[in-house]
Amino acid sequence: MSLSVTAFVADSEEKKVEDAIYRKVTWHILPLLFLCYLCAYLDRVNVGLAKLQMSADLQFSETVYGLGAGIFFIGFFTVEIPSNILLHKLGARVWIARIMISWGLISGATMFVTTPWAFYVLRFFLGVAEAGFYPGVILYLTYWYPKERRGRIYALFATAVPFSGIIGGPLSGLIIDGMNGVAGWTGWQWMFLLEALPSIVMGIAAFIFLTDHIHKAKWLSDAEKTLLSRNISRDADGKTVHSVWAALMNRKVWFMTTIYFCLIMGFYGVGFWLPTLINATGVKSAWHVGLLTAIPYASAGIAMLLIARSADRRNERRWHLALTCVVGGIGLILSALLSQSIPLAMAGLTLGAMGALSTLPLFWSIPTAFLNGTAAAAGIAFINSVGNLGGFVSPYMIGFIRDTTESSNLGMYMLAAFLFLGAGLTLLVPAKLTGKA
Repeated sequence: MSLSVTAFVADSEEKKVEDAIYRKVTWHILPLLFLCYLCAYLDRVNVGLAKLQMSADLQFSETVYGLGAGIFFIGFFTVEIPSNILLHKLGARVWIARIMISWGLISGATMFVTTPWAFYVLRFFLGVAEAGFYPGVILYLTYWYPKERRGRIYALFATAVPFSGIIGGPLSGLIIDGMNGVAGWTGWQWMFLLEALPSIVMGIAAFIFLTDHIHKAKWLSDAEKTLLSRNISRDADGKTVHSVWAALMNRKVWFMTTIYFCLIMGFYGVGFWLPTLINATGVKSAWHVGLLTAIPYASAGIAMLLIARSADRRNERRWHLALTCVVGGIGLILSALLSQSIPLAMAGLTLGAMGALSTLPLFWSIPTAFLNGTAAAAGIAFINSVGNLGGFVSPYMIGFIRDTTESSNLGMYMLAAFLFLGAGLTLLVPAKLTGKA
C-alpha cells in the first residue's frame, strides 16, 4: 500500500472517530435544548391562536393584538446583551434554567389579561424573561462545535420552531375549543395555563442535566475532551473580533444586524399571523386552524434540514441564504394573491414558511465565523436584539394594515419586500467572511 493511500485510510478512520464523538455530544446536549426551544417558542407565538377567541372576548382590535404580539421584542431588546454576557459568565445551565422558569410563569399569567395595557405589560416582561435564550444557545453551541459543523447543528436546534407549530397548532386549537367554559375559564385562558407548564419543567431539567463546557462533561473521556477542545481552539485562531467594544463597533456586526432585521420581519410575520391568515381564508374552528398551521411548519422543518445540509456540504452560506429569502418572499406574495382559495393560499403560505423559517440557521453560521469569546456573546446578542426589533415592527404593521384596509395582502407584500432586501444584502457579504475561502 502506497504512502498516500495509507494516509488516506488513516485520515478516513480519524474522521469516523471524530464523527462518532460529535454524535455523542449531539445526543447529550441537543435534545434538551431542542425541547426547551420547542416549549419556549410555543409560549412566544401561541398568542396567534389565542387571538382567534381572545380578541373577540376582550374587544381587542387588530392593531392592539399586533402591538401586544410585537412589544415582546421591545422587552427582549432592552436586556438581550447583558443577558447573553451573563450566560457566558455564569454558564448555560444556570441561565437557561432561569430563563425557562421565569418565561413559563409570565406566559401562564397571560391568562389573567383583561385590558390592552395588561396584555402589553405581560408581553413586554415575557420578552425580558426570554432575552438571551436563542442567542445564548447559538453561543453555547460554539463552545462545542467548530464552524464547519455548526450549520446542521443550528438547523437541528431551529427545527424546534416548525415542530412547535406541528404540535402546538393542533394542541392549542384543541384546548381552545375543548376547554372553553371549563371551571368558568375560556379556552384561551386554559391554553396559556397548560402550555406554560412545560417551559417550567424544562427549566428545571436544564439546571439538572445541561453541561456548561467541554471540560465539565463527565460523559466524555479525557481523549474526547482533548480532541473537541483542539478543534474549538483551531477554529478560534482565524477569528478577528474578540472584545465586547470591538464587536459592537464592528461594521460587519452592524451589517449582519441589518440583514437579520429583514429576515425577522418575514420570520415573525409568519409566526404571529399564520393562524389569522388561515382563518381569513374561511376556516373558522380553532382546532381546524391549528391542524392547518401544522402543514407549513412541517414543510419548513424538512426544508430547514435539507438546506442546512446542502450549505454545510458545499461550505457555502450566502447563496443558500439569499435563495431561501427569495423563496419565502415569493410564497408570501402568492398567499396574498391566491387568498380566495384555501388550497392555493395554503400552498403559498407553506412556501413562505419554508423560506422564511429556514433563513435563521443559515444566517447564524455567518457571524459566528468571525466572532470569538466575550465578543461572540455581545455580538450575537446585539445582532439578535436589534434584528429582533423586526419582530416588533412586523406584527404591529400587519395589524395596523389589516385595521386600515381590512385585508392582509399589503402586509404580505411588505414582508416579502423585506425578505428580498435581505437576500440582496446577503450577497454583498464577502465570501471569506462566511468561513469559505
